[in-house]
Amino acid sequence: ANTTMKNHFRSDYSSYHVVCYDSVSGKVQAREAAQGFADNSTWARGQAWAIYGFTMTYRETKDPRFLKTAKGLAKHFINNKNLPSDYIPLWDFNAWEKGYTPGKNSNAVNVPVLYRDASAAAITASALLELSTYATGDEAKQFKNAAIKMLQSLGSSAYRAKMGTNGNFILMHSVGSIPHN
Repeated sequence: ANTTMKNHFRSDYSSYHVVCYDSVSGKVQAREAAQGFADNSTWARGQAWAIYGFTMTYRETKDPRFLKTAKGLAKHFINNKNLPSDYIPLWDFNAWEKGYTPGKNSNAVNVPVLYRDASAAAITASALLELSTYATGDEAKQFKNAAIKMLQSLGSSAYRAKMGTNGNFILMHSVGSIPHN
């Protein structure tokens, strides 16, 4: 968790999807996107798992550094200018931006960019509900209210599949690895 905290996040608490390390020295060799839009973008499900993971790490350790990281990651997600009003993110926070310039070693993909990722919202909602119990005041309310909004959206007909449809999956609009089709 300490190594991830040091190398996996940008100063604004957005996350890289993959960090490659030298197996001998432990030095970072590359920061990449395996399933995101580009190496320098923020894949929504990766951000969601980071929020969840650091919330759980705080729960188990009570180390305030992990709580600070979980809060920063959560705020980046829920305050992101590219988060739709129903709080169900696009598959990558940067994919839809006109004029977005992928990183120099990018695997940026040329695909429709309006895919939503309900799974990223479900993961984040779970994390935010717990994170709200570790925060206080307005911050706790912000996390809880965002989680409730996500859950309300996920429970709506826009995201909840009718029984016997959608391959028997409950949520529609979850995506796999778009760069890998």
